[in-house]
Amino acid sequence: MKSILLCLSALILLVSSCTTQKTATNINYLENAKDTSVVVNLQPPVVQKGDLLSIKVFSSANGIKPEADAPYNLQETSTAAGSNSATAGFMVNMEGNIEYPQLGPLHVEGLTREELADLIKTKLQGQLTQPSVIVRFLNFKISVLGEVKSPGTFTLPTERVTILEAIGLSGDVTDFGRKNNVMVVRENNGQIEKGIVDLTSSTMFASPYYRLQQNDVVFVESNGKRLQQQQRQETAQQIGLGISIITAIALILNFIK
Repeated sequence: MKSILLCLSALILLVSSCTTQKTATNINYLENAKDTSVVVNLQPPVVQKGDLLSIKVFSSANGIKPEADAPYNLQETSTAAGSNSATAGFMVNMEGNIEYPQLGPLHVEGLTREELADLIKTKLQGQLTQPSVIVRFLNFKISVLGEVKSPGTFTLPTERVTILEAIGLSGDVTDFGRKNNVMVVRENNGQIEKGIVDLTSSTMFASPYYRLQQNDVVFVESNGKRLQQQQRQETAQQIGLGISIITAIALILNFIK
């Protein structure tokens, strides 16, 4: 009986050591980066279907006749009594167009903010004196999924968002995520494209996916450690159950004797 209990004790110690053993060391951001200057690839975001745009038009006549610009701007809408007004926006339809006052439909899909502002300014040349145009995104959003602490979709007040900032918004990569193989899924002119970014290397700054575009989805894949941990826990539970059964049988046999 003593030999059986000794064997069981040894088995318990073996299982405990296996379940607490770590399989890999976490990789830090820019761990493989070289101490050199890197050119950052900051591609400006482009307008896509479903975007909500704020477009403001001003002219040199505004100081004298503010009403001259009014027909070219959407009016602010009141949300409730005593509350601030909500800024109206232009929704880009499924054809990539917006319906602009006095100008009619404009195809805006694929344009940057600056390109769209120049387009509207050109069309207003004969209607307003020295027009200027300001374009902003009202619903710039990105999604972060996979092995991060707080996955979800984030609507942002700015379109200048990098992949590192997106990871920060999601609470950072978990211990079970791969920092060196982060996928960015992007829609570009109706086509879905995928890119891989290595967050441990300075090469990410030169990637076209370093600066995120509207509706980008960032996916952090698993490094396999979570599955390994679950498998070890399941194995430990099964062995523990077996040990309990063997111990119970041994006690019964000892009692019978």
